Amino acid sequence: MSGIKKLAGQTLWYGVPTIASRFLGYLMNLTLPLIFAQPSKTADLTQVYAIIPFLNVLFTYGLETAYFRFSQEQDQKKLYNTLSLSLFGSTILFTGALFLFKDTIASWASLENHPEYINWMAGIIFFDTISTLAFARLRQENRPKRYAFARLASVLMNILVVVLFLGIVPRMAADSPDSFWGVLHSDKDTGIVYYLIGNFCGSVLTFLILQKELRQVHFQFDNALWKKIMQYSYPLVIVGMGGIVNDMLSRLIYQHVVDLPAEQAKHELGVFANIIRLSILITIAIQAFRMAAEPFFFNRSKEENAPKTYARVMKFFVLVCCFLFLGISLYIDIVKWFFLAIDRSEWTEGLYVVPLFAMANIFLGIYYNLSIWYKLTNKNMMGAVITLAGAVITIALNILLIPKLHYLGAAIATFCCYLFMMIISYTQGQKHYPVPYAKKKLIAYLVLVTLLVLTHRGFVYFVDNRWANLAIATLLLGMFTWFVGKIERKELEKLPVIGKFYRK
Repeated sequence: MSGIKKLAGQTLWYGVPTIASRFLGYLMNLTLPLIFAQPSKTADLTQVYAIIPFLNVLFTYGLETAYFRFSQEQDQKKLYNTLSLSLFGSTILFTGALFLFKDTIASWASLENHPEYINWMAGIIFFDTISTLAFARLRQENRPKRYAFARLASVLMNILVVVLFLGIVPRMAADSPDSFWGVLHSDKDTGIVYYLIGNFCGSVLTFLILQKELRQVHFQFDNALWKKIMQYSYPLVIVGMGGIVNDMLSRLIYQHVVDLPAEQAKHELGVFANIIRLSILITIAIQAFRMAAEPFFFNRSKEENAPKTYARVMKFFVLVCCFLFLGISLYIDIVKWFFLAIDRSEWTEGLYVVPLFAMANIFLGIYYNLSIWYKLTNKNMMGAVITLAGAVITIALNILLIPKLHYLGAAIATFCCYLFMMIISYTQGQKHYPVPYAKKKLIAYLVLVTLLVLTHRGFVYFVDNRWANLAIATLLLGMFTWFVGKIERKELEKLPVIGKFYRK
């Protein structure tokens, strides 16, 4: 159990800044409906943030995972130096290409009216990429507190800039239009760009905080080691790119494939991007878990009972995701009531697809757990094939369904893709690296939470009362909690804090 406790502790440390940054970031994005009454005004920002993940995969080309993989068998200083020098050089090259083809990218992304967004995007990618291996080193060396500090400082800087330029500066400019504040606020059509400027400032601050780790890079480049790592990591680029296609493609192409006039398409894209964020708790859990789990899985891979450890990790992960799924799906109407209270009813369109996205994200999290088999057995190309197959499903279903079903079409495409990837990864993984997952029990948990949510929606459909809505949601959540406590009593007794409630 000590291994699970250690992973839980590290997930907490890596999760706290991730949760805080994503949660604060989401609160900041909640200001979009407050500032911009029309969702279409936010579509360009959605486009930029749909492009950034693709560039992240290209710019880092699997070096983070490769660092964890080869740190088990290579001199870590030589490894860190070689990968860092490779990353620095490629980042400068790729960023230059972004500036060179800025107009083409802006035209392709329907950002012709705001090509400056590409400049800020390039700056964000540059500093985030440079910091990648420094963060990986902190994770490898089990230094989550410094990791947390750097992550939180970044998001707080981001928020500070947005609040300053969208909250404080406009008021100061209104009071003194001829002052410095008035000049600073002279362009009335730049509200959205401050979200990008804030992100850029946060990325620069992170780069400055990690100077100690970056200064430890010396000009020591092992060409033979680099070639060996490239052979390992290039399939991860395919995996990563396919994963981003599965995650972001619907937002990237939505306004280009939906059968609507341009302005209405922007409207739906703005709404769509906002409602997807409601599944953020599961996304955060997955990201926080991956931060801690990847080095944990590699470090434990040589142990005799490693497969059993991986199986237990999977069970706890699925249980946490089930509770998050219920929290999101059972109480989703609270979000609707909030938007109605501030007279932003247009932003509530599409809320009905959030549970489908949330379950799809659980499948994705399970897939990430399962993917350890091809990373440990050096069969990354098989992972690439699975991800590419998922990408084909995503592309085909998005193009086919979005024009007809709009938000629901995008949700179905994501759900089917991640379900397929999860099933295929499980079946292939059991052939090459068998792990005794509690398959039947985990399936039962997923089916049960789905039935509970459907029961709640059926009740709400017939009984339109807010207090009754919340009461039945809480009752169903309590029932699932009781059920898990009964089934997993022996496991829960071993846990700190909550274990005392289950011990006789």
